[in-house]
Amino acid sequence: MLFRAAAIFALAMIPLVANAADYPAPKEGNWIARDFRFHTGEVLPEIRLHYRTIGKPEGVPVVVLHGTGSSGVSMLTPAFAGELFGPGQPLDAEKYFIILPDALGHGNSTKPSDGLKTKFPQYNYADMVDAQYRLVAEGLGIKHVRMVIGNSMGGMNAWLWGEKYPRYMDILVPMASQPTAMASRNWILRRLMLESIRQDPEYANGNYTTQPHSVRLAGAFFAFATSGGTLNYQKQAPTRAQADKLVDTRLATPVTSDANDFLWQWGSSGDYDVSSDLEKIEAPLLLINAADDERNPSETGITETAMRRVKNGKLLLIPASEQTSGHATTGNARFYKQALQELLDSAPQKGM
Repeated sequence: MLFRAAAIFALAMIPLVANAADYPAPKEGNWIARDFRFHTGEVLPEIRLHYRTIGKPEGVPVVVLHGTGSSGVSMLTPAFAGELFGPGQPLDAEKYFIILPDALGHGNSTKPSDGLKTKFPQYNYADMVDAQYRLVAEGLGIKHVRMVIGNSMGGMNAWLWGEKYPRYMDILVPMASQPTAMASRNWILRRLMLESIRQDPEYANGNYTTQPHSVRLAGAFFAFATSGGTLNYQKQAPTRAQADKLVDTRLATPVTSDANDFLWQWGSSGDYDVSSDLEKIEAPLLLINAADDERNPSETGITETAMRRVKNGKLLLIPASEQTSGHATTGNARFYKQALQELLDSAPQKGM
């Protein structure tokens, strides 16, 4: 079922009194998963899983999943957390216990740059989800969660959560993602980005002593090509000089990524395909996408076709405008907070 976000979009245009709401300071922790088995069959005796929590442990648990190359802290922005976690907001931290894991290979969780470098197992999204589940279920001792919500890579992870652990959550909210195979332009551009680093002599087959310069260029190229929104960029850079300024600013931004971590992070999406098991999803599901999402273009129709197989699924498509930013649009919860609140109010609460 598809419904347009016209009313929600109108709400988003109302000036906000403040960009961020008051919510409790995040608390950080690590949990060690023992004998972690990867989809390749490789086993590491232990992996470190870093996480942040907001709210009291006795609150209603919610899992929030981040995008590629970032960490849980990337979800703590005024545009996302500031719209959702404050008093009276959909995920009010006085009521909810919000869990933000750093995905396997990301943030302060175990990753190639910790020491194994290219000997680190080639993990995929299924491995990430298994690690997230073990953290929440074993590490934090939570038997059931109210919702799993994720953006971009986190959105694709959320689809896998629904298929691998269908009775563990009441609600699924994947964002900026498709329930279809990683393919087409999305994978083509990822592959080109990865190859530009692998084929860089400075990369030295992963045995570099200084970070290859190609990481900066590859990241900037991919970001401009697959996120930002056509109308938004036209508004920001209607002249060559303004476009050059955007590029110069991006290239001047410090790069903190390790090249091997970068390759493993982006390469982990290669075998993503949840299309064969959509019928396994039991929780009410709200897919939130943007009409101008460069990586998940709505005009192909493949998402709407796949969504017909999700028995309790709805698609909210945010209309493109100068205020949206393509693939990055779903980082702004003002576009869908009303729909999220309605789903939380209506979906049955089980297993708490």
